[in-house]
Amino acid sequence: MKCWHNRTGDPARRSSLQTKVLSENPTSFTITVTSEAGENDETVQTTLKFTYAEKYPDEVPLYELLSQENLEDNDITDILKLLQEQAEENLGMVMIFTLVSAIQEKLNEIVDQIKTRREEEKKQKEKEAEEAEKQCFHGTPVTIENFLSWKTKFDAELLEIKRKKMKEEEQSGKNKLTGKQLFETDHNLDTSDIQFLEEAGNSVEVDESLFQEMDDLELEDEEDDPDYNPVSLDSD
Repeated sequence: MKCWHNRTGDPARRSSLQTKVLSENPTSFTITVTSEAGENDETVQTTLKFTYAEKYPDEVPLYELLSQENLEDNDITDILKLLQEQAEENLGMVMIFTLVSAIQEKLNEIVDQIKTRREEEKKQKEKEAEEAEKQCFHGTPVTIENFLSWKTKFDAELLEIKRKKMKEEEQSGKNKLTGKQLFETDHNLDTSDIQFLEEAGNSVEVDESLFQEMDDLELEDEEDDPDYNPVSLDSD
């Protein structure tokens, strides 16, 4: 297995290639291409298998993508399309190095796209959070449509509360009739007082001790009153 690195101006960003010979007749080998490290040290990687055709380089070598890391389906489609384009453009020349270099550059672009995509997602989330905060602060603008919708719901909830309250009052016995309602519904109450007196009859007992005898009462005689003047009474 051979391994070499493609150095760039930034030592922190370094891509690498690893090759492994599978057979010599026909010539077949694999090359693992790793991108440069991204902002958070993330990388993407793919392993390609090449097999020389009988008339290579006048014929395009056979190639296939054996494995990949951190690549999406559209990335794989783009890589295979790029291999086909580069192979056709370099037909008649030794092209493996050119193909691999193109793939390596493509992987580096994908890493940069991941960084850009994450930044855009972060900005989008911040924007959504800001809009949500504004919505909470300012509230929803009142329109005829949403007001009528709210009122319908409010009336339905209010009606349901009243129904529950009436049901609870009936169950607890609070929903009693007033005196007037009882009188109107029970006609026996019309003669209830008379019946009470008739039934009582002479059975009413009087406690005589509550009254003093007349002799015990000290009644003042008018003649004993020094201010008494019978003439004045006659004149009145």
